[in-house]
Amino acid sequence: VSFNAIDSALSSLKNCQSYITSGMELATEVALDLVESFNDEEDVNNMEKVMLEYATMDRELNHYIKAFEETINQVKREKPENLPDLENLAQEKFLEMESVNCDSDLQRNEKYMYFKDQLKEMKKQYRANDTIEQIDEDLAVTRRKMNFICPITQATMQVPVRNKVCGHIYEEDAILEMIQTQKQKKKKVRCPNMGCSHVDVKGSDLVPDEILKRLIDSQKKQ
Repeated sequence: VSFNAIDSALSSLKNCQSYITSGMELATEVALDLVESFNDEEDVNNMEKVMLEYATMDRELNHYIKAFEETINQVKREKPENLPDLENLAQEKFLEMESVNCDSDLQRNEKYMYFKDQLKEMKKQYRANDTIEQIDEDLAVTRRKMNFICPITQATMQVPVRNKVCGHIYEEDAILEMIQTQKQKKKKVRCPNMGCSHVDVKGSDLVPDEILKRLIDSQKKQ
């Protein structure tokens, strides 16, 4: 197997990763729909099993890609007189990586963690809203609307994203523009939420807040 053939195969494998990511995002959406429509808990649990299956595929694919990349780099460094069997060498590395797999690896998959987090928030939000609304419907509406306001634009958010570091939420375009502007000035971005001590907000820290987006969209329809 030549270097060019392996490079081409790796490129195809990396494209497969995007399909796994899309599948995990879709499974998350379905699970949230099930919670929102008060479906049986077993249906939600089945979606979690689907997520774990995707996480398994993602881990295996990452190991396979890493095994081939390490093999290629090793051979390029050593520059042997005769090119070894790259496929066999990579397969050995892959099996070595797979041999130390454990279930906890899957629990740490970023998309799976996001799935669990959003599911937890969705369940909490619906229970909390039910409790508040039993006490005072006006108070419930006021609290929800307060959570919809972006600390940067001071307007209702359209695409809310949550900062994984400090937990605060902003309008996606607004926070990304702020990060880009400060980056050009070679400055860090302080979390715009009043009183927050987080002083280095990065784009990689931001994740979509699907729960809040659903609540905002639901409020618009009312």
